[in-house]
Amino acid sequence: MVAVMLQGTGSNVGKSLLVAGLCRAVRRRGFSVAPFKPQNMSNNAAVTADGGEIGRAQALQALACGLAPHTDMNPVLLKPESESGSQIIVQGQRVATLKARDYGAYKPTLMPAVLESFARLRAAYDVVIVEGAGSPAEVNLRAGDIANMGFAQAARVPVVLVGDIDRGGVIAQIVGTQAVLAPEDAALVKGFIVNKFRGDPRLFDSGYEFIQNHTGWRGFGVLPWFSNAAILPGEDAQDLRRARPVAAGGGAVKIACLALSRIANFDDLDPLRAEPGVELVLVEPGQAIPGDAALVIVPGSKSTRGDLAFLRAQG
Repeated sequence: MVAVMLQGTGSNVGKSLLVAGLCRAVRRRGFSVAPFKPQNMSNNAAVTADGGEIGRAQALQALACGLAPHTDMNPVLLKPESESGSQIIVQGQRVATLKARDYGAYKPTLMPAVLESFARLRAAYDVVIVEGAGSPAEVNLRAGDIANMGFAQAARVPVVLVGDIDRGGVIAQIVGTQAVLAPEDAALVKGFIVNKFRGDPRLFDSGYEFIQNHTGWRGFGVLPWFSNAAILPGEDAQDLRRARPVAAGGGAVKIACLALSRIANFDDLDPLRAEPGVELVLVEPGQAIPGDAALVIVPGSKSTRGDLAFLRAQG
């Protein structure tokens, strides 16, 4: 069995989509492959074949593998319910609701479940492609870590670091990550990928060489910007705000959806986005509901009372 882990220099650098793409590429080459994310944080969850729930991104990755989603693919899922607390889902089932400060102490107890799920996938498939969470550069979270280098060390899985050139500063992202990692963690990194490049990638040749020379890590490529990523299901509420292709047929019927602070399972809106003749408008805080909306949707929330107060505060 072969395993590799993609970690990022930050959130939203494209790890989820890269894992999905690699899963499909491996499958097309005739190998059995499964995705794995030790710990995820998302209110956009998917129901699994074994009756639990995992992050939406892992369900998309399972689809790329030709598999039904399974709770082993994302054994720890955090579903935020407030600014400082989350529901804790372990192997598909809710086990607790904790404040962030309490989760830090609780987190190390979840490593056995994480490694158990990983071991089952490892035994069942030729390849397992692992996705990290956030960034290993968040060294203040390294103690008891189960999402990035803590998992990679425990499972002895090699790491490829992904940087996002679209947000700027990708050289500092990658070189800086190496600078703050403990030597034993940095030794697990076998190379890097520069993601989301717009234009001629040869223009970045000197920057690419700079990263290789300063880190000693192998460069695995510069990947182009992929605009159709906006069509695929996301797991972060910020994905709702990404520009998406306008549905054919214009917007004869306008539907307004209120952007709650703890909106859950928001890709339930995707069929409306794709419906010809429908214009789906996301109403942000401080904005008025369009007067010509035929329908207003109050979406699901992981904090019903909190979002009720939020709506009242918006008038």
